[in-house]
Amino acid sequence: MRPNEAVEVPALAARLEELKRRAAECIEASSERLAELSREIWSRPELAYEERHAHAAMTRFFAGCPSPTSPAAAWSVQRNYKLETAFRADWQWDGIPGEAGQVLPPIRVGFLCEYDALPGIGHACGHNLIAEVGAGAALGLKGALENIRQSSAAGPARQAPAVQVTVLGTPAEEDGGGKIELIKAGAFDDLDVVFMAHPSQEDAAYLPDVAEHDVTVKYFGKAAHAAAYPWEGVNALDAAVLAYNNLSLLRQQMKPTWRVHGIIKNGGVKPNIIPFYAELEFYLRTPSLRELSILTEKAENCFKAAALATGCEVELKSGPNEYFNVLPNKSLEKAYIENGKKLGMDFIQDDNLNGLSGSTDFGNVSFVIPGIHPYFYIGSDALNHTEEYTTAAGSEDAQFYALRTAKALAMTALDVIFKPDLMEKAKEDFRIVRLKEEVDLNRSEHGKGSGLGIGAACASR
Repeated sequence: MRPNEAVEVPALAARLEELKRRAAECIEASSERLAELSREIWSRPELAYEERHAHAAMTRFFAGCPSPTSPAAAWSVQRNYKLETAFRADWQWDGIPGEAGQVLPPIRVGFLCEYDALPGIGHACGHNLIAEVGAGAALGLKGALENIRQSSAAGPARQAPAVQVTVLGTPAEEDGGGKIELIKAGAFDDLDVVFMAHPSQEDAAYLPDVAEHDVTVKYFGKAAHAAAYPWEGVNALDAAVLAYNNLSLLRQQMKPTWRVHGIIKNGGVKPNIIPFYAELEFYLRTPSLRELSILTEKAENCFKAAALATGCEVELKSGPNEYFNVLPNKSLEKAYIENGKKLGMDFIQDDNLNGLSGSTDFGNVSFVIPGIHPYFYIGSDALNHTEEYTTAAGSEDAQFYALRTAKALAMTALDVIFKPDLMEKAKEDFRIVRLKEEVDLNRSEHGKGSGLGIGAACASR
């Protein structure tokens, strides 16, 4: 131990806490603008890849955030970043050189924003709040780092890495998987760690979001007069109903953690015409990619069996992207919990994490880069994907909780920047958990791992 090390460590901790307070103050100072941004997105709900109003609001928000010291230090905004309704906003901090003038490699921190809505019920999943939280956290981190630049003090350490703060606007989480398309386009290749947070009914650093595969099933039969000569027809609706019932019977042999749910989208045009066309849409979900390949095969057999029994032709069309399960990162989650508790968050206990959550394209992100996807309470017990949650997501009450979550994310990002061991632990957690997932997938006897695209996703980073 160096003679002055005992003094430096407490000094570092105190300075880091000061930076966290500064980040929180910056978020509070921007609270009106952030609330306005959230409300603007909430009041004009848009579906996947059609979020043009929300996209414009987000890009205006960052383009209108000048630096208090220099216009050159403002956000650099790329409005149509790799996708029409995606965007990227960047800001750079130069860091603190060491005694010999050397500069540490930069840490590249990303905050992710979502802003698409659900058909019919608008922002019933609170993506307007996700956008607000991501934007707020980025402003808080930027403000804290600018405080170092303006301060006469040397900063929290004699040497600190440069920092790239990036905000990615990621469209189409509810349908299509915008983050997956951005992964394919290389949008995450120059980031080291990513943060986002999702509205829920409680504060949780991690919930087990599951892998998901969606499939559209089309049955083609033959029309005929349903009363005069039905024997001339081939009933596509019978195939659809039989497939639906096949899956219902399959549930007896499904694991309790598997989910199958779907709808009949087309069942004919008139009662006296044998339905010549029917269409179903189903979502299949499991806790892991390995199990998803097993469930997918079983479901496809149910669909094909219905076609064989009725004499219909069948066409199976998978969605454009598989949603991977979200990988945990214990080191980042622990830091987030510590910061959240300082702000008054009451986190659910680990023994309450056995239940399943939904699915998100952040799962695919978690396979290519360390990050966290915590959930946060918004002041309501309403359930996601309901009209009641739409109301709650646009309420004034939700603002306190959204801002608090933004502060916790910004504070955790500061820990990553100024605690080098945390970044290394997060990378190690990422490596170990992803490797375990890959090994489990390769052990699958059904040989469908490559079909789910895990190899391609992991190869990008």
